[in-house]
Amino acid sequence: MRHENTLDAAQAALVIIDMQEAFRASINDFAEVAAGIALMAHAVQLLNVPVLVTEQYPKGLGHTAAEIRAVLPAAVEPVEKTAFSSCGAQSFVAELERTRARQVLVCGIEAHVCVNQTTHDLLARGYQVHLLTECITSRAAHNRETGLAKMRQSGALPSSTEMALFELMRDAAHAQFKAVQKLIK
Repeated sequence: MRHENTLDAAQAALVIIDMQEAFRASINDFAEVAAGIALMAHAVQLLNVPVLVTEQYPKGLGHTAAEIRAVLPAAVEPVEKTAFSSCGAQSFVAELERTRARQVLVCGIEAHVCVNQTTHDLLARGYQVHLLTECITSRAAHNRETGLAKMRQSGALPSSTEMALFELMRDAAHAQFKAVQKLIK
């Protein structure tokens, strides 16, 4: 029997929030976080988990980081938005609804702004939110920690890349176990 707070690949979606090139110079751990998100985006595709991507005002902030774009399925079109919450873009809400996911793995930037507001709006819409904590960052460490604390206090579940992937697979007998294991080692 699976506990309700563990991930189920048939009910999950990965949401990558605003990991755009303009932030590379101002966020110290940008490259590390982008690499973690790229790994997660690659791995969840092996598990047939849909991936959604948002970009905050790409005309001014550029597009999704190259290392993430390189592993995204060709069909993934980033949702352009100006609202801080991804749920402020109707096309994002419609795309998420099309996936029929009830569990959302959240990652991206900034923890205290767009990730925070998206998470709260997803929770208000009845989604279970799993925070990939090593794949969420901000320009300042205190803003990252405050954002993560507030989201957890509101009901979002802390997780990590490895925790999430092993929950999604559930068993070493999973057909993609070896492929996923290669990615994380």
